[in-house]
Amino acid sequence: MIRVLLVDDQPLLRSGFRALLDAEDDIEVVAEAANGKEGLTLAREHLPDLALVDISMPVMDGIETTREVAADPGLTQMRVVILTNYGLDENVFNALRAGAAGFLVKDIVPDDLLHAVRVAARGDALLAPSITKMLINRYVAQPLSTQATGLAELTNREREAVTLVAQGLSNEEIADSMVISPLTAKTHVNRAMNKLQARDRAQLVVLAYESGLVSPRNR
Repeated sequence: MIRVLLVDDQPLLRSGFRALLDAEDDIEVVAEAANGKEGLTLAREHLPDLALVDISMPVMDGIETTREVAADPGLTQMRVVILTNYGLDENVFNALRAGAAGFLVKDIVPDDLLHAVRVAARGDALLAPSITKMLINRYVAQPLSTQATGLAELTNREREAVTLVAQGLSNEEIADSMVISPLTAKTHVNRAMNKLQARDRAQLVVLAYESGLVSPRNR
C-alpha cells in the first residue's frame, strides 16, 4: 500500500486528489494539510511513503517544506513530489535542489497522476528526458565552481551510470546501454547516490550537471 500525504492550501484540489487516489486498491491518503508546517507535523505522525506538496503556500511553502523533509532523519523514506500551476520555472528547480523527487503540474490527467504516484513511491525520479533537458539547459548552463562531494570517489562504471541517469534512463535502459544486468545497474546507481550524498535520482541528476560530470551541450 502506498501511503500519501496531501499538502496544499486549496481544499477543493485536495478533495479531488484524495477521491482519485483513495479509489485505487494500492494507494491510501493518510492525511491532508493546508501548509508546509502542518504537513511536516502530519508527516512525522503518519510517516507516509509520498507527499504531494504545493510549491506555493502560506506559512511554509513547498521548497522550505522539502528542505525540512530532507533534513529530518525520521523522514528519509518519504518522497516529496512538488505540485505547481505553472509548469517549469526556477522554483521547480529550486525544489529539486532541496530534495524533491520530481514535480507535477496540477492540471495533470488522472491516469498520469496515478502513474506518477507509483513511480515516485518506488524511488524513481519524475523527470522525463525532455523535462530534464529543459531544466538543465535553463538553470544549470554553467557548472558550479566546486564539485559535488564524493565525485572523485566514483568508479568509471558509476560515472557512466550517473551520466545515463542524467539522460533520464531507467535502470533497465541503463543496463542495456552498459551491457550489464538491471540489478548491477541499480547497484551502480545506488552506490553513486551514496557517494554523492544524493537523496534520490532527481538530486543525482542535478548533481551530475552542477558538478560538471555531464554537460548540457552534450544533450
